[in-house]
Amino acid sequence: MSKEMIQKLSEIAKELKPEVVKFAQKLIKTPSISGEEGQLAELLLAEMEKLGYDEYFRDEQGNIVGIINGDEEGPTIMFNSHMDHVSPGDVANWEGYDPYGAEIDICEVDNQDKTEKEMVECIHGRAASDVKGGEAAQIYAGAVLLKLRELGYKFKGKFMFTGVVQEEPAEMVGMSYLIDKTLPEKGLTYDAMVSSEATSLKLYCGHRGRVEMLATVYGRTSHGSAPWLGINAIYKAMPLISKIKDELYPNLPADEDLGQASLSLNIIECSPGALSIVPDRCMLSIDRRTIPGETAETAIKEIQGAIEELAALDPEFKADVIVKSALERSYTGVEINAKKDMSPWKTPRDHGFVKAAAQALEEIGQPVKYGYWDFGTDGSKTAGIDRKPTIGYSPMQEQYAHTPYDKVRTDYIEKAVAGNAAIFLKVTEAGEDAYKPLEW
Repeated sequence: MSKEMIQKLSEIAKELKPEVVKFAQKLIKTPSISGEEGQLAELLLAEMEKLGYDEYFRDEQGNIVGIINGDEEGPTIMFNSHMDHVSPGDVANWEGYDPYGAEIDICEVDNQDKTEKEMVECIHGRAASDVKGGEAAQIYAGAVLLKLRELGYKFKGKFMFTGVVQEEPAEMVGMSYLIDKTLPEKGLTYDAMVSSEATSLKLYCGHRGRVEMLATVYGRTSHGSAPWLGINAIYKAMPLISKIKDELYPNLPADEDLGQASLSLNIIECSPGALSIVPDRCMLSIDRRTIPGETAETAIKEIQGAIEELAALDPEFKADVIVKSALERSYTGVEINAKKDMSPWKTPRDHGFVKAAAQALEEIGQPVKYGYWDFGTDGSKTAGIDRKPTIGYSPMQEQYAHTPYDKVRTDYIEKAVAGNAAIFLKVTEAGEDAYKPLEW
């Protein structure tokens, strides 16, 4: 990017601030609980049409795509947001704010590094920080590119905005459908992805994966008045619970950037579940957080190994373990039986794509800082499965997501509009090393 182009980019982003803030408010005012994203999708399509995107469409599942073409051939960079959000919860906890009010005021908010508080202008409401503030910034980064193109500035490649369904209950359901079915049908592909999930204007480079497992321990029913005639599945599950807590969990590996892999037994249920019946099944729902190098298969193998050890000691011990799945239905009626297996991933800081993105932020005067998410994102598909370079860059702050303090800074939105546009322009100029497949 030339100095003139950098200056013009920043000027356009500043000029667009009132519009992008108003658009973010409109998104926040539009409820889009998972499976009910239709109205929000209409807003996104209408805004891209208004701004002059070259192409925009909705697929069968309800995902949204908008494309801006460069003047020359080049890589396609996906800028991704999800359209759904979690419930606002108890409105009484929102300290007077309407979760769908999108009220703007000056409020106390964390600085970028959470080291002190600042008084700045914020938009309040559900999904302001997950991810409607970032979604608006990505859409309007496209507006910056369109204005640059109109002024005669040349750039390469394709800017591809994607808004996907049902990320909250089932990460990768919308993204996988979009990438594996819709894009090939449209003759499209992508070379790298920038996520709008909360990063506080830092470059985020990965997160742990998640495997949801169900271990079922079997027994035999009897009347509660004669428990000796049955085999109590709860009692039989106790040694397995102890193995998970005392043997498996303490010996899990760690990643120097993503932190400790973890294993947590979070739900215990039994069946038939009546007080007068000895249970013949005890179901253990297990949350396993994985690091690169671990998979659902290795996680299952750990639990299966514990089951086999216990079976060797107790002829009456019978159990199995599977990866959970759930039927997810989109607002358009598409149903997918989704496995609860989200891959871990990490894009190295010295990868060419990360280096180009960092240089872009430097050139527009933004400090370059790095981080990793505690939670999961659709990067589990793009990086974890497809091994495409993936980063996060966003105006939103992770600590406010899913809370009654949900908010986004308007100064960060303006910076993210400029930052996203600059990242696109810089990475599309980068060489082949910026698009090397990820390895671990």
